Amino acid sequence: MSTVRARVWRFTIQKGMAGAEAVQAVEIGQGPLPVSLAAMVNINALACDLRKTLDKRVRDHEVSLLLSYIIGDQSKNQLGVECSALDASAGHIQRFVSECTGLGVMSAASEFLFDWAHMTSGLSSFDRLPGKLRGVYAKTGVRPDLLYDLADGPIAGEARGRRRRAKQMFPAGKGTPEQRQRLEKLAQWSVDHGDHAYFMSWVWLGPSGVYVDIFLPDGSAALKALKTGWIEVPGVPKPWHFHVPRFDRRRVVDPSPDEPFVAALPGGSGQAAIRTAIRQAGPAVDEAMNRAFNREEKQLGTLAGVPVRGRWIRGDLLGEPCHEVLLGVLEERVPVNRHAQRERLATLTGDRLDTFLDGRLLTVVRPTDAPRPKWGRISAELLEQTGGSFSE
Repeated sequence: MSTVRARVWRFTIQKGMAGAEAVQAVEIGQGPLPVSLAAMVNINALACDLRKTLDKRVRDHEVSLLLSYIIGDQSKNQLGVECSALDASAGHIQRFVSECTGLGVMSAASEFLFDWAHMTSGLSSFDRLPGKLRGVYAKTGVRPDLLYDLADGPIAGEARGRRRRAKQMFPAGKGTPEQRQRLEKLAQWSVDHGDHAYFMSWVWLGPSGVYVDIFLPDGSAALKALKTGWIEVPGVPKPWHFHVPRFDRRRVVDPSPDEPFVAALPGGSGQAAIRTAIRQAGPAVDEAMNRAFNREEKQLGTLAGVPVRGRWIRGDLLGEPCHEVLLGVLEERVPVNRHAQRERLATLTGDRLDTFLDGRLLTVVRPTDAPRPKWGRISAELLEQTGGSFSE
C-alpha cells in the first residue's frame, strides 16, 4: 500500500454584510495517509464510464496515461511521480495528470481520513450534476469538483493538483497565494449557496512523492469526524489570516435578465432536495454500468455468485510498464463492508493485492515484476471487503 504525506488545516470564514470577508486557517498537523492506487484508478475510470459518450478505448488510454506518471511502490511505501517524464510532457498533459491525481487522492484519502462511506450513486461531479440539481447550483463561475452525499448532508469537494519543484514539498508558513485565492472564491461560493458545506484538497507532485494539503471548515461534520492517530507532527498554532476582496457576483452566476439567481440551499428542505436528486441518479449509474458490462467479452469469474467481466490493461505508455491494471465490471452490486475495506486499506502490506470495489466497478493494480494473480486470489481478498459473509 502506498502513502501520501498529508497536512491538514482547519479554517474559519468570517462573514459580513457583503458576504465572506476573511478567512483564518490553522494547521492541525501532518503525517502519512494510506492511499490505494486501485482506488485512484477507480474514481477516474468511473468518470469515463459515466460520460454520455462511452468508449472503453478512451477509458483504457486515460488509465494508462495516468499510471505512466504516478507510481505505487509498496517497497518504498510512498506514492511516487515520474517527474522527469512529467516535466518533459506538454502543459496540458501535466495538467491532466495533476488533476486526475488530485481527484483520486481526495477521494481515496477522504474515505480513510473521515471514515466516509460514499457509494457510487452518492458522488456527483459538478461538471455533470443530476438533472434536478442543475437549477440549484450556479451554472457558471466558481464551482467545486465533486459533490458528496453524506449522512450529515451534502458537502462539496475541491481537488487541485500542482507540480512542485521546490525542495520542500509543503510550502512553508501560510500556504501559497494560489491556495489563498481559491479558498477566497470557495468561501464566497459557500456563502452564495446558503453556507454550503465544502472542503479543499491541494495535491503537490514532486521527486519525493505526492503530498496533499487538506483544508476543513471549522464546525463541519468532516472536521468533527477527523481521525488524528496518523498525525506525526503537530501543527503550528499561529493562524494564517487573510481578507477576502469585495466579490463581483457576476463572476459566480450568469442569471437571466428577468430572473436573478437565488440559491435555496440552507438546511432542511434544501438539503433534502439535494440528497433526493443525487440518489435519483442511481438508475442512470446502473444503466451506464450495464453498458460497460455488456461491452466486456471475457468473464473473469464470479464474486459472491455475481459474474464479473473485464480484462488486464497495460498501465504505462512510456517504455517498460511498471503496473498492470485489471478493470472489471460486476453484473450487479455486491454489498461492500466499508469498515472492512478501510481497515484493509490501512494495514495493506506487500503480500496483499491493491484492490478496490465501489458499486459495480472493480480495479486491481499489480506491479509487473510480480506474477499476475489468479481470479481465485483476487476474489478471496475482495470478499474480505464484503465482510466475508458471501461465498462463491
